[in-house]
Amino acid sequence: MKLIDGRAAAADIMSEVSAAAAELRAAGTDPTLAIVVPTRDEATAWYVRSIERAAAKAGVTSRVEHLADPGAEDVTGLLRKLSADPSVHGIICQTPLPDGVSLEEVAAHIDTRKDVDGAGPTSLGRLAAGLPTFAPATAAAVLELLHREQVELAGARAVVVGRSTVVGKPAALLLLNEHATVTVCHSRTSELAEECAEADILVVAVGRPGFIGAEHIKPGAIVIDVGTNPTDDGGLVGDVDPAGARSRAGAYTPVPGGVGPVTTALLLRHTVTAARG
Repeated sequence: MKLIDGRAAAADIMSEVSAAAAELRAAGTDPTLAIVVPTRDEATAWYVRSIERAAAKAGVTSRVEHLADPGAEDVTGLLRKLSADPSVHGIICQTPLPDGVSLEEVAAHIDTRKDVDGAGPTSLGRLAAGLPTFAPATAAAVLELLHREQVELAGARAVVVGRSTVVGKPAALLLLNEHATVTVCHSRTSELAEECAEADILVVAVGRPGFIGAEHIKPGAIVIDVGTNPTDDGGLVGDVDPAGARSRAGAYTPVPGGVGPVTTALLLRHTVTAARG
C-alpha cells in the first residue's frame, strides 16, 4: 500500500504560489487573504495560525478579523465590507459559527470573485453547473491529490461518504465533472460497507474517528481520508482506521499529512488567482 504524501504536494503548490505572489507584488499588487473568525474555538484558532504561517512563507498577506460573540448581521456586515475592499483579494469565514448563524447564510455575502473557499451559494451553483469557480479548498484538495497520483477518474466508481456543502457534495461534483460514476453515502445509507466496498476511489468526510474499516474498502482502492479528529493528547486522527487501510487499500492519505496541507496550499493558490483578476 502506498501512502499519498500531502505534504510534498503542498510544498509543490506553495512554490507555485510564492512565485505568483512575487510577480504580483512586483506589479504593485499585494495578494491579501482576509480570514473572518467569529468564534473562540481553539481548534479554529490553531487552524488560522497555520494559514497565517503558510501565507507568510508564500508571500501572501493574511488579515485576520476577529469578532466577539457576533450575530448574523455582524458577520454578514464584515463580509460585505471586506468584499468591497479592493485591497482584499480572498475571503474565508471560519466555522464553527455562533448558534443560529449558518455558513450558507453568511457566505452569500462574500463577493464570488473573492470566495476562495467556495462557500457561497453562487460558487456552489457554478460548481454544480460545471462553470469556472473556486471550489471549496478541501474538496479541491481531494481532486488535486488524485490528479497527482495520476488516478484515472473517467469511468471510475467513486463513493463519497459525507454530504456536507464543505466537502462531501462539492467533492462529488468535482468527481462528476471528471466523468467518474459517483455515489454519495451518509448517515442514513443502508448497507454502507457494501456500498463503499464497490468503490475504486473512496473519499471519507464524516468527522468520526476510525469510522471506516477494512470491510468498507475494496482491495486496491484509492482511499482519501478527509477527517481531522482531535485526540486527547493533542494529535489528529482520520475517519479511516489506518490498519484497515493498510490491509486493503492500494493507496491512502494519512492523517495528519494528507489532505490538510493541500487544503491550506490551495486556499493560497486561489487567493493569488483572485488577485490576478
